Amino acid sequence: MIKVGDTLPATTLMEFSEVEGNGCSIGPNPVDVAKASAGKTIALFALPGAFTPTCSAKHVPGYVEKFAELKAAGVDEIWCLSVNDAFVMGAWARDQKTGDKVRMLADGSAEFARAAGLTLDLTARGMGLRSNRYSMLVKDGKVASLNVEGPGKFEVSDAATLLAQAKG
Repeated sequence: MIKVGDTLPATTLMEFSEVEGNGCSIGPNPVDVAKASAGKTIALFALPGAFTPTCSAKHVPGYVEKFAELKAAGVDEIWCLSVNDAFVMGAWARDQKTGDKVRMLADGSAEFARAAGLTLDLTARGMGLRSNRYSMLVKDGKVASLNVEGPGKFEVSDAATLLAQAKG
């Protein structure tokens, strides 16, 4: 499993944009993790799936709500990762009203989750291989803090915990 001090996995995530701009088309666009995180402080959180109960009711809304405080604490971007396709993540972004606050990034084939050693096998529940629920503070592509949830828990990967770490 990835740990504090490690570099993020050299993978490519996908992002769906609602509007064209900054060289991005509306369709799914590749996001090279190394390039996108270089020189930035990222509040990254990952979860098992878009539109799932805890993720939609608590996890994403917490980061949207704490956006201004995270920015004030030095966070450049907030990333939400899930093992879903970019179209689902785009629809979920609309549903959650993430706007320009949270980048909803698709790890469709669980490449990032596998490379980070943070997978969750939900095959028995009909969901296949997913990402574990966690958060991390990333500085210039390296993990500065990591908060991995226990099975079925939502206690340490929330926005308030990561905000406290960003301030510290």
